[in-house]
Amino acid sequence: MKIALDAMGGDNAPDVTVEGALQAVGEYDDISVELIGNSDVLWKRLKAKKNYDDKRITVKHASEVVDMDEATSQALRKKKDSSIRVAVDMVKKGEAEAIVSAGHSGVAMATALTILKKAQGVDRPAIAVLMPMVKGRFLLIDAGANVDCKPDNLLQFALMGSAYYKAVYGVKEPKVGLMSIGEEDTKGNELTKEVFKLLKTANINFIGNIEGKDIFTGLADVVVCDGFIGNTILKVSEGLADALMRMLKAEISGSFISKLGYLLMKPAIRGFRRRTDYDESGGAPLLGINGTCIICHGRSTSKAIKNALKVANQLAKVNINKIISEEIAMSHKQMKEQQIAEG
Repeated sequence: MKIALDAMGGDNAPDVTVEGALQAVGEYDDISVELIGNSDVLWKRLKAKKNYDDKRITVKHASEVVDMDEATSQALRKKKDSSIRVAVDMVKKGEAEAIVSAGHSGVAMATALTILKKAQGVDRPAIAVLMPMVKGRFLLIDAGANVDCKPDNLLQFALMGSAYYKAVYGVKEPKVGLMSIGEEDTKGNELTKEVFKLLKTANINFIGNIEGKDIFTGLADVVVCDGFIGNTILKVSEGLADALMRMLKAEISGSFISKLGYLLMKPAIRGFRRRTDYDESGGAPLLGINGTCIICHGRSTSKAIKNALKVANQLAKVNINKIISEEIAMSHKQMKEQQIAEG
């Protein structure tokens, strides 16, 4: 499975992208990576490494790089040979099965949508992020692709999220919850009240509204919201996890007894850090396009890139967007049949 990696994208590229590709190829026998970017720079990084498989890690030249502060519309119009654009073009031409980018997320999403187009039946693609809960992980969708949504959009997000969770975790009926300010179906704004009605009749295991305090408890496998709320949840969660570790370190350094206690708790603390570490999930898929596209943090480490490549490989294998289109088509059919039955 060949994956096109935007090797120039990210705060610490190309060092972490090259290293992440090497780690992925070293750990997973079914992954090969095409590094997209300045070929002179990339070959220099590769030649500094030893004993890598030059048949499974190759380089494709792209003469331009999209800056992180660049306007999305400008990059789409003017940078036709950017590392992001070349990577997406490879999937369009069938030269790669998936794209991974830690570069400008807005440009990566817009380019993937413009070039690959929406999957059949999808109105708006969405970003799906796996987040830790008490046991396992839940899926947050949408995590930032759509800040203004209509009820039908959130219905599709629920269908996409449920299909993803089934395909990735093998759960037959994932529990789907709608993010709101209360459990009762009368709680929320006009958008969530309308979405609630749609989800009640959809072909998913809808458990009702879910409050912010419950999203990490395991009450729902899939949490549905618009991109504004989803991105806020994501960023607050990341910041809180980081702040908790910093506060813990400050407390530990306060006394000898605290330091001694830390030594005893070190394995548990290490496990907690691993469960809340973004690097473990690697990146978030843009669901609902004709292809597999993984969006990574700009500050991604080589470990995050490696895991993003793993996720890209997994989703490309199951053809997740074909599954999504089938789920949406089935839902539309059932809703029409129900309308006819109700007269």
